[in-house]
Amino acid sequence: MNWIAIGSITDIPQRGARCVATPQGKIAVFRTAEDQVFAIEDHCPHKGGPLSQGIVHGAAVTCPLHNWVISLETGKALGADEGAVKTIPVRVEDGRVLILLAMALAAE
Repeated sequence: MNWIAIGSITDIPQRGARCVATPQGKIAVFRTAEDQVFAIEDHCPHKGGPLSQGIVHGAAVTCPLHNWVISLETGKALGADEGAVKTIPVRVEDGRVLILLAMALAAE
């Protein structure tokens, strides 16, 4: 497994995100109000909006362009909208956030 440290959990604001550039594209890493951490592709399945700039509520993010709501747990659009983004395995160890980059690369 190729876990890559991308920084501290405190680098990500609560109910906010940090964008990480990888060879296969941008990954948005989110921190909820409850300090859960999720990672998904940083583009909305609707029109490609930057999800890392969206509003985090619960375990979902609202795209800043057209208000699509995307589950941070599954990557799927919620409500009547259809589409999905890839989720990236993420974990927190001793306050450090790690993503499984090999999975992100293999998913492409």
